[in-house]
Amino acid sequence: MRQIRKCRCRKKFRLKCNRNEDKLCTMKKTASEITFDETQRQQFRQQLLDWYAAEQRDLPWRSSGLPYQIWVSEAMLQQTQVLPVIPYFYRFLAAFPNIASLADAEPQQVLKFWEGLGYYSRARNLQKAAQQMVEKFGGEIPADYEAFRQLPGVGPYIAAAVQSIAFDQPYAVVDGNVKRVLARLLGIDAPVNDPKSLIIFQQFADELLEKSRPGDYNQAMMELGALICRPKQPLCGNCPVRENCFAVAKNMQPELPKRLVREATPVQHWLIAIVEKNDAVLLVRRPENGLLGGLWEFPTVENVSGTMDEKTVIQSIRDVCGVSVSGIESLEPVRHAFTHFKIICHVFRCEYVSGDIAVANSRDFVWVKWSQINEYPLRKPTTKFSINLAIAKPAFRYDRRSYLPRISSKSAKISPQLGMFR
Repeated sequence: MRQIRKCRCRKKFRLKCNRNEDKLCTMKKTASEITFDETQRQQFRQQLLDWYAAEQRDLPWRSSGLPYQIWVSEAMLQQTQVLPVIPYFYRFLAAFPNIASLADAEPQQVLKFWEGLGYYSRARNLQKAAQQMVEKFGGEIPADYEAFRQLPGVGPYIAAAVQSIAFDQPYAVVDGNVKRVLARLLGIDAPVNDPKSLIIFQQFADELLEKSRPGDYNQAMMELGALICRPKQPLCGNCPVRENCFAVAKNMQPELPKRLVREATPVQHWLIAIVEKNDAVLLVRRPENGLLGGLWEFPTVENVSGTMDEKTVIQSIRDVCGVSVSGIESLEPVRHAFTHFKIICHVFRCEYVSGDIAVANSRDFVWVKWSQINEYPLRKPTTKFSINLAIAKPAFRYDRRSYLPRISSKSAKISPQLGMFR
């Protein structure tokens, strides 16, 4: 198995040894009997590309081939699976069909069309990058890796994916699917969830890249990981490259890829206040920078501890938004998971009594009618309250689709009258 040699400082998997900052710890090949010479590499590439030609999924960004659509899809696909992305992709393209329209859009509108995908910095960076493209590149994606790499939100993966797929530039992508394929194919035991291992997987990805067809090759590697070389129960019998796979030869599919054991995910308790005033409810906007930046939410106290009796809730609401309330009513708690922690939202309905709104950091706030709340980009934990609110307040039911172009659930295609996609 290919593995990292321990440094003399005995810190396993360190790429740089503290004792010598100028030298990288070297890789060594041990148990693997698979040595990919150039003949085997060519065989692997051809088998992979033949399989991809026959088995690839019909995805909208593949059929269009347009650099802008490829860029948007790759931004959406980071940390998100393909099937949930498809309807968002169509809606986003219906609202912002080109770089210029995205650059000119209201930031809140961009966030609204991203609502539910999570990782909202991706949406903000898309717009910032679009604005720079209009200013510097005539509203086009630059067909140059280094120039594209300098734009907001464009990391090594996005740059390699867009440049290879849209412009046939020879850059190998490395994402979770590719790491899993490489780990099993070559017997790499560097942990895939250790950031220091990226350089190792990138080296092997670069060596195997089919430079004459980099876009097809990169998509084929990701497709193989998504459809065949799955995290659990891989379909090795259907794999086009199984004859050269280390994991198959050694029956080590369950052991590969290796992962570092993470600590238990911490749980936070948040207090959520639904402050009502006649037929309106109070919303506040989160700071632009940070978690869920720019989205709207009910007044929230994060990471609370201790009991949540009525007196504590009333004081907490006064502290977070400066108003006095009464008629505290507890709703069903809502659970939500972020990347590095989980939250339990303790939700309380209440009636505004008095006081001027005062929220931290001079954030925006608004009293909005229940019938208009769909017009605001809300963070996902807030949208999860829709079931509870629909029960407690029959006149209201949150539905993000009411604000967005509708898509057939059967075909996931955009409505014909928009005339954008087949």
